[in-house]
Amino acid sequence: MTRLFHRPLPAALLIGALAQALFAWRVTDPAKPYFDEVHYLPAARTLWSLAAPANMEHPLLGKLLIGLGMRIAGDGPLGWRLLSTVAGTATVLGVFAILWLGLGRLRPAVLGSLFATLGFTVFVQARIAMLDGFMAAFVVAGLACLLWAMRGRRAWGRWTAGAVLLGLATATKWTAAPYVAFAAAGFLLLARHHPARWAGISRIAAVAVLGTVSILTYFLTFAPAFFYARDPLTLATLIPFQGEILALQRQVLPPHTYQSDWWSWPLMIRPIWYLYEPVDGVMRGVLLLGNPAIMWGGLVAVAACGWAWLRRRDTAAGVAAGLWLAGFGVWAVIPKSLGFFYYYYLPGIWLCIALAVAFDRWRDRLKGWDEAYLAMVAVLFARFYPIISAAALSDGPQSFRRWMWFPTWP
Repeated sequence: MTRLFHRPLPAALLIGALAQALFAWRVTDPAKPYFDEVHYLPAARTLWSLAAPANMEHPLLGKLLIGLGMRIAGDGPLGWRLLSTVAGTATVLGVFAILWLGLGRLRPAVLGSLFATLGFTVFVQARIAMLDGFMAAFVVAGLACLLWAMRGRRAWGRWTAGAVLLGLATATKWTAAPYVAFAAAGFLLLARHHPARWAGISRIAAVAVLGTVSILTYFLTFAPAFFYARDPLTLATLIPFQGEILALQRQVLPPHTYQSDWWSWPLMIRPIWYLYEPVDGVMRGVLLLGNPAIMWGGLVAVAACGWAWLRRRDTAAGVAAGLWLAGFGVWAVIPKSLGFFYYYYLPGIWLCIALAVAFDRWRDRLKGWDEAYLAMVAVLFARFYPIISAAALSDGPQSFRRWMWFPTWP
C-alpha cells in the first residue's frame, strides 16, 4: 500500500468520505420498499406519530432513527435509507478507530476499514432501512470508545460514552446485548495483564459503570412510548413490556426459503436475496452475500491470530480472534427458531479486523501481500456490485446466474 496517509485523522476522514459516497450512490434504487423495509417503514411512521406500539419484536431506537431520516429527507427512498448510509460509514470509521487504538499503526487501520467498506455486507446494510446497520454502528463505536479510554486524560468520559453507545446498540436490537458482557470480560482480562493501559480506572467501578450506564441508556430510549395515544407505557409496565419482547423473540416461526443454521454462516452456504424482481421496468437484485476474500480469508486470519495468542500471548491477535469467536459463538445459544445469514453481520465485520491484525503481525513475511489482498477484495466488490447494489440487470430473470458460484446461492 503506497504511503498516501501519514496521520490518522486525515486518513479516517478520507476513508469516511469514500465510504459515504459509495453507500449513498443511487441509494434510492429500488424506489420501493424491499425485504424488511416493508415492516420497519410502517413501524417508523407509527412510532413517530406516537399513535401506538408497532413492531414490538424489537425495541424502539432503530425504527425511530429510520423515521428521523424520513423527517430529514422526506418519506421516500432517500429518507428511508439516509441514516442507514451514515450508520454504514460510522461502522467503517469504528473499525478504523479500533485498529488504530489497538495497534497504534496506521497501515492496518486503513486496511481494515477498507476491507469493511468493500466487504459487501456493510455496503448492503448501509443501503436498506433495517435495524442491523444501526445496531452494528453503535457496537463498533462503543468498543472503540472503550479502547479510547486507555489513552490520556478524560478516561472516565470515554468509558461512559462507550457504555452509552452499547446501551443504544441494545436499544436498537437485543442481539447487541452480549457485547456489554464481552466488553466487561475483555476489559477485566486485559486490565489484569496490562494494568497501565487503563490507569486511573478501577476495575470494579469500570464494570459497574459499563453495566449501569448501558442499562439506563437502554431504558431511556423507551421514553417516547410513554406518550402513545393508544396503549402507552407506564413505569409499572416498562419491565413487563421487556417480557413481551422476549416472548416475540422466542416465538416459533414457520420455515422460510432463506433460513440457515448458525454454523453455516461462516461458509456462506445460504445467502439471502433481499430483492430480485423487476423494478421500474428493469430486473434488479440485492443479494446479502459476504465478499469471499473477507469471509473465507478472514477465517484463516482468525486461526492465525488465535495461534499467535496461544504461542506468544499476543494481546492484539488474541482480542481479534476472541472478538470473532465470541460474536459468532453466541449464536449457538441464542434462542431463535429460525436463523438467517444477516445475523452474521457483526461477526463478518470482526473478520475485517482479524485480517488487518494478521497482516500487521506478519508484515515482514507478507510485505506487499496486504496490498495484493486489498486489490483482490476490490476486484470481487466490482465483480459482484450489480447484484449487491440493485443495479439494472440486462439479461432478464436469469441474470443472477452469472454470480452463482454454488447451487445453494440462488
